[in-house]
Amino acid sequence: MIGRVTQQTLQRSTLAKLQVNLQKMSDLQAQMSGGKVITKPSDDPAGTAQAMVLRAESRAVQQYQRNATDGIGWLTSVDTALQSSVTSLRRARDLTVQAGDGALSTTDREALAVEIEATRDTLLAQANTQYVGRSVFAGTSNADVAFTDAASATPYAWSGTAGSSVERRIAADTTVRADADGSSVFGEGATSVFALLDTIAADLRSGADVTTRIDEIDTRMDSMLGELAGVGARYKQLQGTQESSAVTLQELTTRLSGVEDIDLAQTIVELQMQEVAYQGALGATSRMLQPTLMDFLR
Repeated sequence: MIGRVTQQTLQRSTLAKLQVNLQKMSDLQAQMSGGKVITKPSDDPAGTAQAMVLRAESRAVQQYQRNATDGIGWLTSVDTALQSSVTSLRRARDLTVQAGDGALSTTDREALAVEIEATRDTLLAQANTQYVGRSVFAGTSNADVAFTDAASATPYAWSGTAGSSVERRIAADTTVRADADGSSVFGEGATSVFALLDTIAADLRSGADVTTRIDEIDTRMDSMLGELAGVGARYKQLQGTQESSAVTLQELTTRLSGVEDIDLAQTIVELQMQEVAYQGALGATSRMLQPTLMDFLR
């Protein structure tokens, strides 16, 4: 049985089709203004899920990159402090060797003792190097200084946390140490390099032979050089992470663009086609709908 097509039925059908056409134009305009194919999850559920995964990966890589940058800052401070310490300790060694000259006067030995004490102060300052308010030789400790000075109740005590280290995560399953163990590099208390230089200065003033301390200086210097080598290796690892992270971020951005970004030329053509179709639909509608009472009254 054929249903009766009334003027109202024709009007509603025409308006519904025009609304569909307008909705398509609106979607295309929204895509052009935002530059994205997906303006809401319902546009492409599968694409939305993929985009969320890519964005999560991108945020993780960016965090690893920030961690590597912070680690490089720590290691740069450690490296600078250790190199300065090695230079100072070499000077102390030279002075100790020079003190072995039996022809030195009391004044000469006093001058050498004073310079060795100045070298000790320089070493202590380097051992208390900080990065963004944290001691780089004290592990996870929040103490103001890594080592106390000679005037404290416990001279040259290490204030770090034993067995702790400042770690920076550069991958899901990889961390890199960003600090250095001050107790192994400089020693602590009576066995520290600072106490060693104090002993050498005291021996100089008393007229004792200080050349017997050269091996102790060399041992402490070897500890510093060994730590420097480790710092260099970790620094290079963090630099590699920064470089690889930049490449990974570029790849993720490209993949995300392939999922979300519009093809501008194609979108413009589709929008123009929808505009032509809409204009055509309006023209056809004007012919299909019967004249109104106003048309008769003209």
